[in-house]
Amino acid sequence: MKKAGIKVVREEEWQMKEDLVLKEGKVYMLKDEKLRVEIIWLYHDTLVAGYGRKWKIMELVTRNYW
Repeated sequence: MKKAGIKVVREEEWQMKEDLVLKEGKVYMLKDEKLRVEIIWLYHDTLVAGYGRKWKIMELVTRNYW
């Protein structure tokens, strides 16, 4: 969390669940470009993405990841 620049940890915002760090109930991702691209590709080929794909993919990703 120091690497991410987080200085104040409020209990209501942050949690540890198994090996994951959660922020406001979403999986917190570090600024790791390779990991972020991999997660976006997981959502890229879903039928739900459909029309307006770019924005829909971002909406789907941000439902689960911070």
